[in-house]
Amino acid sequence: MALNNTYDLRLPQQETMVGAGVQLLVLALLGSAIGMGPAGWLTGLVFAIATWAVLNRALRRSRPRSFGPANRVTLGRAILVGGVTALVADSFRSSPPVTLLVGLTAVALILDGVDGKVARRTGTSSALGARFDMEVDSFLVLVLSVYVSMSLGPWVMLIGTMRYAFVAASWVLPWLNAPLFPSMARKTVAALQGIVLLVAAAGLLPYEVMAGAVLVALAVLVWSFGRDIGWLWRSGARGEHAFE
Repeated sequence: MALNNTYDLRLPQQETMVGAGVQLLVLALLGSAIGMGPAGWLTGLVFAIATWAVLNRALRRSRPRSFGPANRVTLGRAILVGGVTALVADSFRSSPPVTLLVGLTAVALILDGVDGKVARRTGTSSALGARFDMEVDSFLVLVLSVYVSMSLGPWVMLIGTMRYAFVAASWVLPWLNAPLFPSMARKTVAALQGIVLLVAAAGLLPYEVMAGAVLVALAVLVWSFGRDIGWLWRSGARGEHAFE
């Protein structure tokens, strides 16, 4: 029985290895296309290795029978995010091709609406898939906020770091780890961050308009986190951690 479980686990792990290989291929293509410097290469490689390691650790914990079609879509998105990360890291040396940066980001954002639908239609929804999707989204927003902050100011980084600050706070305040109620508003606000940062990264709008749009996105993100934290606090005070 143990032998079968080990054998089943190898299949999804092989897919993550393929994903890492594709990530390296994407980096090689970007490197040859734009003459990417050491910072871009190193950051891209670290992203590829970290994604492979963290995903394999999660697979060993959850031990799924297969990787699943939805996770394949999310892995594809992660590969695109790895390319964006390398371009942003390289932008500290020289400005990256904006069209390439925006194109990779746009495809990653579009596919964000695909993996969830695939999971529901194929009946392969899982906690691992939901977490994988969320982490890819969060990291893309972080990388975009770094890029946009170079033109609008360091305050933009608040958008990218807010979720990670929440996670860090939960280490000290365990009640923040309680499950949240389902919310379409929360999902909408999260999607808005990537869209607004993408538009700002494209640089097609006047500075004042871009700054105003990003500021509005930050404001609604603060509202969303504030609402959730308030709900978690009230639920914890009542000793309740179930959905309302």
